[in-house]
Amino acid sequence: MNLPRFREADGRLRRGATPVPLHLVACSVGLLALLSGCAAGPDFRTPTLSDEAGYRAEALPAATAATDGPTGDAQRFLEGAEVPAQWWTGFGSEELNRRVSEALANSPTVASAQAALRKAQEEAGVARGQLFPSVDAALGANRQKNPVTTGGAFSSSPYTIYNASVDVGYTLDLFGGVRRGVEAQRALADYQQFQLEGTYLSLASNVVTTSILEASLREQIRATEDIVEAYRQQYDLVDKQFSTGAKSQGDVLLAQSQVATARAGLPALRKALERARTQLAVYLGRFPSQAELEALDLDALSLPDEVPVSLPSELVRRRPDIRAAEARLHEATARVGVATANLFPSIGLSASFGSQAVDRGDLFGGSAEAWSLGLNLLQPIFRGGSLRAQKRAAEAGLDQAAADYRTTVLTAFQNVADSLRALELDAESLASQAAAQEATSNSLALTRRQYEDGSVAYLQVLDATRLYQQTRLAVIDARATRLADTAALYAALGGGFASTGEGLTQAEAASER
Repeated sequence: MNLPRFREADGRLRRGATPVPLHLVACSVGLLALLSGCAAGPDFRTPTLSDEAGYRAEALPAATAATDGPTGDAQRFLEGAEVPAQWWTGFGSEELNRRVSEALANSPTVASAQAALRKAQEEAGVARGQLFPSVDAALGANRQKNPVTTGGAFSSSPYTIYNASVDVGYTLDLFGGVRRGVEAQRALADYQQFQLEGTYLSLASNVVTTSILEASLREQIRATEDIVEAYRQQYDLVDKQFSTGAKSQGDVLLAQSQVATARAGLPALRKALERARTQLAVYLGRFPSQAELEALDLDALSLPDEVPVSLPSELVRRRPDIRAAEARLHEATARVGVATANLFPSIGLSASFGSQAVDRGDLFGGSAEAWSLGLNLLQPIFRGGSLRAQKRAAEAGLDQAAADYRTTVLTAFQNVADSLRALELDAESLASQAAAQEATSNSLALTRRQYEDGSVAYLQVLDATRLYQQTRLAVIDARATRLADTAALYAALGGGFASTGEGLTQAEAASER
């Protein structure tokens, strides 16, 4: 009977060895390579957008309505145009640009998202390491005392065993479970990348809209102070007329109440302004005690007159939340592959070569040589149904991720549709409010002249003043709303925060500048 034997280190065959045919070795290696090229579970494919996808049933108008005065320009819709990377510069304010850049550079929210991305990328590297063999070196010494019998004599003297070895282990990824796990971790890293881009987008959008709110509140405070002053002057006039007997005490009290009522609105506006300023400080990575910012006036903000409208197919590639949902869908697909591969056998290879001796001088001698080769096959037979349940759970997770992706896409299209409609209606609203302000201004001037002539009562002056106050504040609000809704459209279109090929986002580049 011929016993299989291995070659010596110098290549000579031990006596009685039977060489292994090379074609069998080649076939075995080829079979293992073929099997390792397979991966269980479904392959991920980017979801396609249906032909019916769109922002609205009817066509977009060429432009919005126009109004004479600040923030009244018509806005033209540029279908198919790309959203600028630094879209906030379109509002024409250096102070606004500085605020956004500072927020992107200093916000702890961005720092947290960046750290989450680095963590996910390193975890993907951990998973990728499982594709390669593990190699470990070991060196040790063990002091032992075992009773032994040598030459008929009993001995219990302690002795030391020295060992040194190199251990190699490798799991054959025959059914792609490891590769699917790596794929899932990479998808999670992609998810964190898009979460970071979403953080940039939401932060820039919040800084812009809060700055617009701040400017609007400053304008409302100035308008209210002007109205208070107008009421005060009217009160002084009535009080003088009362002194001469031309007006009654009731007229004086009515004028006095109008001054107090107008002043009562100022604390609420100032409180809202202070809240906006402290919120901006937090966005910029500052404490509320550092909330001193250069004042931003509403008149210093210009309305972008050309508004890009991305194509639907481009929207799903640029919105960070859609890309994040797609990465989650990718991860869920890979998890199904992991759960499927767990149902099949796993094969592990191990090898160890080293030396073991009682005397350190003999540790690397020929007689101390020690080696081992191992092959382990693990086939799950009974796990109480847990493996099948894990696979069904992974499939349910895939269904959930697919539904969440569709919800995210539908919500994104709704955001764009609502923003586009809002810009149209905002322009019409500003036009109406501006016309109302002009009419009430003319009416107030006429009523005051008539009051001075004695042809109308003071109550009519108060009514005309109240109407003018309402329309003036409404115009300020309409202007701010139009600016804020323009910023909302930029954000709804993805804000231009797509990753560049070098992995540096455009937002990071903007913050560095």
